Formats: sequence, structure tokens, C-alpha cells
Amino acid sequence: MASGSFVSLDELQRTSRPSTYGPGASGDVRPPRSAAMARQQPLPEEYRHLSPEELDRRIGEARAALGQRLVVLGHHYQRDEIVKHADFLGDSLKLSQLAAGRREAQYIVFCGVHFMAESADILSSEDQIVMLPNLTAGCSMADMASLPDVLAAWDQITARCGVDVIPVTYMNSAAALKAFCGEHGGIVCTSSNAAGILGWAYEHGRRVLFFPDEHLGRNTADRIGLDQAEVTVWDPRRLAESREALDAARLIVWKGFCSVHERFTVAQIAGARADYPGAVVIVHPECRREVVQAADASGSTEFIVEAVEAAGPGSVLAIGTEINLVNRLAAAYPDRTIFCLDPIVCPCSTMYRIHPAYLAWVLDNLMDGRVVNRIAVDSRTAGFARIALQRMLDVSAAPGTARERMAAVA
Repeated sequence: MASGSFVSLDELQRTSRPSTYGPGASGDVRPPRSAAMARQQPLPEEYRHLSPEELDRRIGEARAALGQRLVVLGHHYQRDEIVKHADFLGDSLKLSQLAAGRREAQYIVFCGVHFMAESADILSSEDQIVMLPNLTAGCSMADMASLPDVLAAWDQITARCGVDVIPVTYMNSAAALKAFCGEHGGIVCTSSNAAGILGWAYEHGRRVLFFPDEHLGRNTADRIGLDQAEVTVWDPRRLAESREALDAARLIVWKGFCSVHERFTVAQIAGARADYPGAVVIVHPECRREVVQAADASGSTEFIVEAVEAAGPGSVLAIGTEINLVNRLAAAYPDRTIFCLDPIVCPCSTMYRIHPAYLAWVLDNLMDGRVVNRIAVDSRTAGFARIALQRMLDVSAAPGTARERMAAVA
């Protein structure tokens, strides 16, 4: 939305309903057999005609009135019109931890996607209420591994390979999958600690089932020195082929991907180097393996932010991640040349569904004493998910590198 323009009906309608399916629809991604289908009630008519200035005024007044009872969280990939209203900006785990540390905040409004709000609810106290401004803001990758499909995969993998398998789920997954890992001796990982988490997993089992991101799994295998010949893909749509490849596998990666990060290519990196000799290329580890190998560095959104901050004036950085973050970094550091590897990459389409009108609507309801769009994980799911998350936090705090852990069990 252009600055100073009115909120268009077309944009609000486009951002309030799935473009192809469920909360995680993105581009040409097709749904798994049982994709979650969130339902967002229609936005009241008055919000469809408010100017950006009026939306900012309403949001600002509500935040001021609610004071410390409210905390607004903004993910790095959010649009600037949302980020400016956030109390904290960061990746999903960092934001959830920050919210949990604000015990005086009764209301947590998470301007991210569904799995992030679930994690915030799991890590927050019982008297804190977590809300997601638009329930259709989801994650296509998270939807690629449903609990029924993971349960079916687990039964078949353990039947063929035995029970010496450790489940590891990426933070970008539903609470039910985090709970599955907690209940079955597994763990959660992030893009920044995945290597250490896999090292821990191999201390406890012969094989690892990693979901839902194939690319992060393969790239992490490289980081810990695992041969790609020992990595196989589990595709719930091609079960016979997936089962046959299990015998030699030590890492079983789910057939899932991020529709934004999968767009980046080796050719784009070559083009950036040709146009800007000496440019430093940094990509997210959700990119394809060949892209990560061709880059100078890879890391989480927090890693990318820190790398740009550490670069000196005059540096040239080509970045492979979501465009809102890249543009924000370029604006924050005008003494550096910062650009996205894909000149036509779109914003994360589901993250973009958090429009300022939805944030204003949620906060106006709070001012009137009503809670809308609450994200509440049931106690059993939250309990097991918390176990998997706590294992991750404990492992991340422990000494020893991932390669050291692997060497100890090789």
C-alpha cells in the first residue's frame, strides 16, 4: 500500500482470505491432504475506508491507553506499516521469549504467522492472552507437514528402522508437531541452532526424522559433516520410494520448503558477483543446498541482521531472504550497498496478511473489553511442546560444537 493512500477494498479482501488454501497459502504451493483451514471473520466495514494516518492514530491511542498491559511483536518479515508499531522486532523464537519475559503484559499481539503465535502462547504464562491480527496469516512450509502425515511416517519409519529414531521439528511448524517431538523424545530447532540440535539428536539415536524443511535439513547435514549419501527425503505423496530409501539413511528430511527462499538460485548469485565484484553474498539456510554452498555465508534472520550491522561503510551485500527485511536493512544503512538477490521476489504472502487495519481492529476490540482472534493451544499439546522447546533451550546453552558432538558418537 502506498504511503498516504487509503486502504483499498481489494487489498483487504486479498489479504484476508487464502490465495490457494488455508493459512499457509503461498504462490503455487499445493496443500497437503489435511492442511489447516483458518477462518478470519470479515473485517468491519469502517476499517476498509480508514486512511493510513487514521489507522496509525487508532493504533497509537490504543497502545498508549493499554500501556504495559499490551505488548506488540513484529517479525522481521513484516511490512514497515506494522513494524513501526511493534514493541519488539525479531525472529519467531526471540519474540516469543521476549513476550514471555514481559509478565506484566496481559495481552500479546503477535504480528507474524500462526505457528509463531502458538509458540508465544506455549511459552507465555496462563494469564497472558495471545492474539493474531489475521487468522489467515500462516506458513506454507508449516502446512506441508501435518500431524496425520507425520504420525503415518513415524509408524512406517520405526517399523522398518526400529525405534532408534529422534524426531526434530523446525520452529516453523504447528504446535501439534512440537508436541509430537516432546512426547517421542525429540526436540525443536531454529535456523540458528539446527547444527547443535542435530548433534544432540545423534547422541540419542541412530537416525533423525527432520521436518518440515528439506533444505534446512540438508544444509545442516553439511554443517555437521554428515555425508549427503546418508540423507534421504520423505515425501508423503510418494511413500513407496520414501520407504525404499530408508535403509542407508541417517537423516530423513521431510519434503517441504519455504516458497520465498526456494526462489533464490545460483544464477542470481553469479549475476550479483558479476555486477558487484567483491560483493558478500548472505542467504538464509532455508534456501536450496546449492545456493547455500555458492554463498559466502548463510544464517537466520538474526544472523543476517547482525552481519549487515557488522559490515563496514562501503560494503556491498547481496542477500537472499524476504524482501521486507532486505529493504529495511538497506534503508537503515545507506552507507552500504544492500540488495536482494532476486529483484522481483515477492514479500512473504501470508505474513503480508497482517494489514494495519487488522491490527487496529484487534486493539480497538481490546479497548472495548473484547478479545478477538485469540490463539490458545490446548494444555496437553502445550505441555509436550514445551518439553521439546525446553530441550532445545537446554542444548543451545550447553558447551560443545555440533561437529564435536557428532565425532563423539561416530
